Amino acid sequence: MFGPCYSTTLLALEARRVVELRLVKLAWGGIEAQAEAQLMVSEKGGAALEAAGTLMLGGSPETVIARYREHVAANTERLSAPGP
Repeated sequence: MFGPCYSTTLLALEARRVVELRLVKLAWGGIEAQAEAQLMVSEKGGAALEAAGTLMLGGSPETVIARYREHVAANTERLSAPGP
């Protein structure tokens, strides 16, 4: 309805929350911070490959943005969950 600019803006706002949550986790340090840093790097590589594959197979940028938003939502949920 609103087009890719709206979805991209929402993605940016949602990703900001993940950045905030990750920075807090990394600031605490320790094993959990190291695991989060490794997960973050592997997720970014995987998401980039997924996006490239989608576009190479004829997918639209809107499809890529929607999928990134799914990844961001999952990360927000995971990082917002209370610790043990």
